[in-house]
Amino acid sequence: MQKQIIVQNESGASCAINCNSGTSSDWQHQPAGPLSEPIRRLLTHSLSANSKRAYAADLAHFRASGRDIPCSPEVVAAYLAEIADAFGVATIQRRLAAIAKAHRASGHGDPCRAEIVKATMRGIRRIRGVAQREAQALQRDDLFMVLEKMGDRTIDVRDRALLLLGFAAAFRRSELVGLDCGDVEHVRQGIVLHLRRSKTDQDGQGRKIAIPHGRTRWCPVRHLTDWLAHAGIEQGPIFRSIDRHGHIAPDRLSGEAVSTITKKRVAAAGFDPATFSGHSLRAGFATSAVIAGASTFKVRAQTGHKSDAMLGRYVRDGSLFTDNAAGAVL
Repeated sequence: MQKQIIVQNESGASCAINCNSGTSSDWQHQPAGPLSEPIRRLLTHSLSANSKRAYAADLAHFRASGRDIPCSPEVVAAYLAEIADAFGVATIQRRLAAIAKAHRASGHGDPCRAEIVKATMRGIRRIRGVAQREAQALQRDDLFMVLEKMGDRTIDVRDRALLLLGFAAAFRRSELVGLDCGDVEHVRQGIVLHLRRSKTDQDGQGRKIAIPHGRTRWCPVRHLTDWLAHAGIEQGPIFRSIDRHGHIAPDRLSGEAVSTITKKRVAAAGFDPATFSGHSLRAGFATSAVIAGASTFKVRAQTGHKSDAMLGRYVRDGSLFTDNAAGAVL
């Protein structure tokens, strides 16, 4: 039998955490034994804050439909059928995972393993399709067009550095805004960024990302240096909020702010902002680097992807015409 516990984050939202291994085949509640406070404290850190919030929101939606934990496979299948037309496949799959985890956490059997639930999910995938909407890659030449449209205000200096560093390091939004001055090491060839933690590195093993001096006027190293000097930032967060009067706040930008800035800047350059997001920088680097002839091994060293298959999701349609077979024939 698998015993788990429901823990709470700072806002009181419940989240499922594994306690020990094994499986349970019945639907009756199997109470877990009392756990000491030190164990509970460590269990609360076994999931990221984002994962806790996602689980809590998904379970809240399930309960708001009039259902609760535990429930039968038929109840779960009915819930999936009810939301099939209202949400994307990825959202439905995430909610199914939350339901499964909540059952295991309470010591109940997992109804999501039943064939009726699996078959219902297969039907949803066939009808709806599994393709997800992807942010358009902001490739190198397009990024340069965006940068050309920017002025010399404090916010322009910041945004130039943010866009260039986010692109050159192929950062996720959280990684970009999470940088502190102490994470930047200046070397002869450029800078080395010390990424302490990321979405795929919740244990904080960390990795180093090299950003060489650029060969164009849009050198990320120079523009990062310009921003820090302009803002007088010597420690703490690198990218910070700026009010409408140009005053720089001590607090760091949020991940959502990266998307907002990206959309605002591409719109100013004449692009449709609806197709771009903060992830466009990461996808744009991967696509541009492959088009430029960089090996996938070197691209992955920058992006942090573990395999070419994972990297492939970020190499957008911009490479469709590179060495196109039809072009060699017609």
